[in-house]
Amino acid sequence: MKQHSIPLEADQVQVTDPLFGSYVRLVGEKLIPYQWEALNDRIPGTEPSHCIDNFRVVAGQMQGGNRGAIFQDTDLYKWLEAVAFCIQNGTGRQYIPIADEVIELIGQAQCEDGYLNTYITIEHPENRWKNLAEGHELYGCGHLIEAAVAYYKATGKRNLLDIAKKFADLVVQVFGPGEGRCQGYPGHQEIELALVKLYRVTGKKAYLELADSFIRRRGARPNYLVEEMKGRHGHNIFPEFYEYDEKYAQTHEPPLQQSTAEGHAVRAVYMYSAMADLALEEGDDEMRSACVRLYNNIVGRRMYITGGIGSSGKLERFTADYDLPNDRMYCESCASVGLMMFSQRMATLTGEADYYDTVERALCNTVLAGISKDGDRYFYVNPLEVWPDNCLPSTSMSHVKPVRQPWFACACCPPNIARTLASLAQYLYAADEDSLYVNQLIRSTAKVEIGGAAVHADLQADYLHSGLIRLAVQSERPVTVRLRLPDYLKVDGITVDGKPVTPAVEHGYTVFALPGDAVIEVKASAPARFVAAHRRVRASTGRVALMKGPFVYCLEQTDNGEDLPALSVSPDAVIQELPPLSDLPGELPVLEVEGRRLTQTTGNGDALYDAPHFASEPTRLRAVPYALWCNRTPGEMQVWINAAR
Repeated sequence: MKQHSIPLEADQVQVTDPLFGSYVRLVGEKLIPYQWEALNDRIPGTEPSHCIDNFRVVAGQMQGGNRGAIFQDTDLYKWLEAVAFCIQNGTGRQYIPIADEVIELIGQAQCEDGYLNTYITIEHPENRWKNLAEGHELYGCGHLIEAAVAYYKATGKRNLLDIAKKFADLVVQVFGPGEGRCQGYPGHQEIELALVKLYRVTGKKAYLELADSFIRRRGARPNYLVEEMKGRHGHNIFPEFYEYDEKYAQTHEPPLQQSTAEGHAVRAVYMYSAMADLALEEGDDEMRSACVRLYNNIVGRRMYITGGIGSSGKLERFTADYDLPNDRMYCESCASVGLMMFSQRMATLTGEADYYDTVERALCNTVLAGISKDGDRYFYVNPLEVWPDNCLPSTSMSHVKPVRQPWFACACCPPNIARTLASLAQYLYAADEDSLYVNQLIRSTAKVEIGGAAVHADLQADYLHSGLIRLAVQSERPVTVRLRLPDYLKVDGITVDGKPVTPAVEHGYTVFALPGDAVIEVKASAPARFVAAHRRVRASTGRVALMKGPFVYCLEQTDNGEDLPALSVSPDAVIQELPPLSDLPGELPVLEVEGRRLTQTTGNGDALYDAPHFASEPTRLRAVPYALWCNRTPGEMQVWINAAR
């Protein structure tokens, strides 16, 4: 039986792309030291994290109570995971001493039995495992495990891995399958996918069995989390949980029976990622089918054009099919990271290349938009339309920020973006026993052993400019290359060593059986295009968006003046591609198109309401990649443009 492909590790790939290469370097050069300062509360004018201080209090190095969010420990764990990937990809070895020092601190904060949670240990040691709906204890354990696995792979050092195993072993004792164990499960899923990672590193099957058990307990009756909350009689950690319902934490029915993506978007895609992992490890067709259903519901009816998910600013959740408002949604950066994780796992599980379309969509738009070009400002929420004047506190728009923020009191997104970009290799390439999979057209080099032979690949992808994709492969033995060529490409010809070929397409991959060393060249273009939404997406009815390749474009006030909703464009207009802007990274072209600006709507221009009188004038619309918006002069932003008909 053919093996499933395995994504490559960070030390097997070098990203040379002018856009993504710059961001990968940015993580090692700026994000890691900047976020370390933030975790230590040393960035003036930002909300304090208290993260490191909480560990110091538990370790007995300082006095005080627990401060900050109850899940603040995980900011450090994700930062450590990002450090591990930077060490692995060659941009972060200078951080090993500081990482080792903070790992020692984490060890000192760990209880003798393995328990590790600064909030509970400092404030409520008697309440272990008594508030699974809100407490984030298992969520914290999951992120600790992920950091430990990454750091072990990067350095070979076991200190953090041993700390994580000790905590995981305690969780197995408390929650593992069998009589007399707690039948609870995480309020915020994450540990499930982490336990699969720990199983793959250690081979200890108890971790895999516990992950599976956590998934299968959800949706059972009586509902464990709901009953737990009833017992607190409204005394919740999070005041907003007075509106808590079963769908919020995906406990409304067993996950294997669910068919629509519901509730908190990050929790959902983290759980789906674990389900895809478990379906692969256990050969579970029922779980695989559930993953396919849930994925199809997201990308077919509940995902934004930018790869954002989570339509509601209230409780950060999915809502209804086609409910995709542009100005007040949530689209948390973490949710798009989770969608990348889920989609990648679905590609591994099924062997189908199309799942990487969604990885690409989220990566090239929402995930990159979540970070400034200088690496020191972040978006938590990622709207598709911003009017700064109405982003007011204490209103329904208070969650939308018109500019990136230097930090957050709840700062889960910045280190999540950092660990994702630092580990970009896993989304670019994969390999099995006879094939190299090229999953993203991002300039890079890769090295891997396939069939006992060393294989080296050099990808030069310039389809946004010259139209050439060139993959040079070096291998001492025959090797199969499976190249994903997205649907937005117009392919004009393919050659191998200069000779025209018509390769087969299998599972969405263009397949090349190479005798050894060879050069594949694909002549292709990705012309800029207009895109419309399904007619049931009410917020975008009668509107169009601009795209080039996987990149969604947007209008900004700095290029187009204020009052962007007054602009319109014909879907038949000719889109002109202009040179990249020198003050934006990545060498992505600017798009320009003839449009119109509405200059009058009523007979009396000063009246709030009056008889209709419409007038407009021609204007040029200039669009830049959504991923790079708000890196210049702040102001209005808009993705969807009124279509002139």
